[in-house]
Amino acid sequence: MKKWDVFVYGDVNIDLVVPGVERFPRPGEEDEVAAMETFVGGGAALFTLGVARLGLRAVFQGSVGADFYGDYIREVFKETGVDDMLLDTDRARKTGISISFTNEKDRCFLTYRGTNKGQALRNLALDEAKKARHVHVTGYAGRANHMQYLDMMTKIKRLQDMTLSFDVGWDPENEWYEGIEELFPLIDVLFMNETECLNYARRDTVREAAARFAEKAGMVVIKCGSRGAMAVRGGKCYAAEGYPVQVLDTTGAGDSFNAGFIYGYLNRLSMEDCLKCGNGCGALSVTRLGGNAGFPDEETLKRWIAAHANGCAGVRKRKAGGP
Repeated sequence: MKKWDVFVYGDVNIDLVVPGVERFPRPGEEDEVAAMETFVGGGAALFTLGVARLGLRAVFQGSVGADFYGDYIREVFKETGVDDMLLDTDRARKTGISISFTNEKDRCFLTYRGTNKGQALRNLALDEAKKARHVHVTGYAGRANHMQYLDMMTKIKRLQDMTLSFDVGWDPENEWYEGIEELFPLIDVLFMNETECLNYARRDTVREAAARFAEKAGMVVIKCGSRGAMAVRGGKCYAAEGYPVQVLDTTGAGDSFNAGFIYGYLNRLSMEDCLKCGNGCGALSVTRLGGNAGFPDEETLKRWIAAHANGCAGVRKRKAGGP
């Protein structure tokens, strides 16, 4: 029996969400907004909060500042059941902040990376990660940190009693480094959205691209937004439609999907049910402001799937041991 179900390494910050912003004030002006909301943000942190809300034992390795926001993040982690024993306090930098300005059509961000700027996968505490059934990593930056990922994933792969998931993330440099495929044989669950998939594969269709990647990775899971998701494993393609909801804020939808899918994966659910769990968590997350405020607990997820997709009989309590 492992100490944790999921070990997560990556970014954590504060999301300051300002909804209803149609224009920015000109120099010398002051505008009022109806609300400003503060949430825990960062893709890795949102994933961790999600799996913890679903009842998995999660530990997070990252860094916050010795400041009010760092204390707030620790408080939210503890309230949600996330083990913060590996959450470092950086006294040289402040906790990162991302300000999100949103309206019904679009959103934009101002970001201070803060303590996340010092993140590097070589710092992952492998001796602690060994105590988990599953490891989830994010933060890939192509050529800039590829060798760090190759080295650490190789070490994780040598551990026979754990699995690894990896969300490739967006490439702001628009390089879409082809060398990423060197990592795929080391990954059990490879997450991408459809745009990332097409860019990395340099193919015309998502299904063709996913099938090629799945020849190397254990499985490839493609997030398709409101249309749902698909996965390729063992030469077979699986799909599940999305759930219609009133969208308020799409922040963290992909990370919420990942959390729901890994919940299903670690509970040995069918591929179809894993996709349903991911779609359900992603759909519920966008109905409220913030990347995790709308994320369900385990019972809420079960009820949601049963009410919207003719049931999800495979959802059950987790068992000891890996998938």
